[in-house]
Amino acid sequence: MDIINITTEFIKLQDLLKLASLVSTGGEAKIVITGGEVTVNGEVCTQRGKKLRPGDVVSYHGREITTAYADQ
Repeated sequence: MDIINITTEFIKLQDLLKLASLVSTGGEAKIVITGGEVTVNGEVCTQRGKKLRPGDVVSYHGREITTAYADQ
């Protein structure tokens, strides 16, 4: 599982996919999220703006990512 460090309280799902280089653009993120290809904590999530906090697990194309606060 990959860990992405964030410096804010949360990160939106579409931004996490871009930051983790799972997609190249916001448009691509929109397509894969609204198409039901992304899961958050084991459930399909179609909300691009879903707020993710440390402990949430995102899965896409066989990769899992989670977030952690950068200062911890």
